[in-house]
Amino acid sequence: MPTLKSSYLGNLRTQMTHLQSGTEVITDAPVDNNGKGEAFSPTDLVAAALGSCMVTIMGIVAEREGIAMNGLTWEVTKVMQAQPRKISEIVIDFHWEENGVNEKIIQKLKSAAKTCPVALSLDPEIKQTINFNF
Repeated sequence: MPTLKSSYLGNLRTQMTHLQSGTEVITDAPVDNNGKGEAFSPTDLVAAALGSCMVTIMGIVAEREGIAMNGLTWEVTKVMQAQPRKISEIVIDFHWEENGVNEKIIQKLKSAAKTCPVALSLDPEIKQTINFNF
């Protein structure tokens, strides 16, 4: 069974529907690639998926350890290469101040993040720069 159903809306826009939940996502080409930049670009979604996947896997570990990850935030920076046009680097800066978690658990969380399915699925040529500010 398919996971998503998608359609081209014209003007370099797509619409995707997650079939199980009905959630919709619109993409738009970025301004530097003939688009309007009015929504996530497809490569933005790749970069966002890496951060979300890392936090999801950390969340699984945290729940197993009885830890709430409230207050964890992150920023994602996507770096594009010109020729050929592709993602060259994804930088993720995690912030989790005053978390009260011991160093052993912090190391477990960091290790878990780096082995999330998206991190392991990305082409090794895409540099993953991950900064844990906690």
